[in-house]
Amino acid sequence: MMEFLYFPEDKTEYIPAVITLIIFMIGAAAVMYWFYKTSKKEAEKFDEKFQQHTSDRNES
Repeated sequence: MMEFLYFPEDKTEYIPAVITLIIFMIGAAAVMYWFYKTSKKEAEKFDEKFQQHTSDRNES
């Protein structure tokens, strides 16, 4: 039965997998934070341009 599943008797074999998982989770969180900060800055720039554009039209 289920020969494709491998659960080691020695649980220390899980340590490298857990370390790798933690590293990737930290990396994913860092990238998500970077995306959030970058998109927030771009939204602010867009809002500034939009405000400037609308104020130019109102003056004309």
